[in-house]
Amino acid sequence: MSRSLFHLAFPVHDLVATKQFYVEGLGCTLGRESANAITLGLAGNQLIGHLEPDETPVQQGVYPRHFGLVFLEQADWEAVAERARQQGLRFYQQPRVRFPGTRIEHRTFFLEDPSRNLLEFKQYTHESAIFGEREVPAVGDSE
Repeated sequence: MSRSLFHLAFPVHDLVATKQFYVEGLGCTLGRESANAITLGLAGNQLIGHLEPDETPVQQGVYPRHFGLVFLEQADWEAVAERARQQGLRFYQQPRVRFPGTRIEHRTFFLEDPSRNLLEFKQYTHESAIFGEREVPAVGDSE
């Protein structure tokens, strides 16, 4: 599966606002567009925003649904956070450090798109925590 890309389809309520947030705001690549959907490239992966006129219920907190990127370099994580600030994107949670001083320490922030989809951007201090550190029982924050 070394020549694979991740694909995610998600609901959006306004294609114009979605395009502005993802392309102009985050710097995603714009792909195909139709009257009902928009294709976006995020770090080489494919996102498809499908028009859903019925608003989804407001999620309380960041769970259970969000998506995003894990950066291998702190500088890349910081660059996206700075771009989000400069573009005036809505931070759902400001940049912070989770689990400081542990093997799963990581920097994180959440953005909220115009359709209330949550995106998380994080960078682990120890790369082994991305898929490893199984002896640490914590996954996410307790809310």
